Amino acid sequence: MQSETPTPGGAAADDFDTAPAGLDVELEQLRTALASLREEALRERAELENQRKRLVRDVDQARRFANERLLSDLLPVLDSLEAGLAAAAGDSGPLKEGLEATRRQLLKVAADNGLAQIDPQGEAFDPTWHQAVSQVAAAGAEPGTVVQVFQKGYALNDRLLRPALVVVAAG
Repeated sequence: MQSETPTPGGAAADDFDTAPAGLDVELEQLRTALASLREEALRERAELENQRKRLVRDVDQARRFANERLLSDLLPVLDSLEAGLAAAAGDSGPLKEGLEATRRQLLKVAADNGLAQIDPQGEAFDPTWHQAVSQVAAAGAEPGTVVQVFQKGYALNDRLLRPALVVVAAG
């Protein structure tokens, strides 16, 4: 007579060895389904993390460039101040000093908000930041060097708002 080893629930160990093949198939299907659910949960978690990172990046970009339109609208004002100062180049007095002070204050406020002036006089021409309006033969200037700036350019947080209009030395 064989003795059966009792197991929890009252079933004998030999009963499990003779379990129907259908249970093995079902167990394997459940394991496969569980693995699939784990993979899906990991994918969804990664997707949520990517969305969170994109949102943080988008909010940062919106914050950095929120004042882009206002600063773009102020560029003609800066140009007018520059033109006024150029016209008063030989003059001295309170009017010119007032224009210079106003220009400095406006540039400081703009710089505090991420605006940078592009004045490439004497620098190598860079089509990313400069727009050439003509080329001239310039004695003493390296070919491809900016020899004259018609209009200064501006960048907001390293993003070009307006290229500098320049004349480049011919090669």
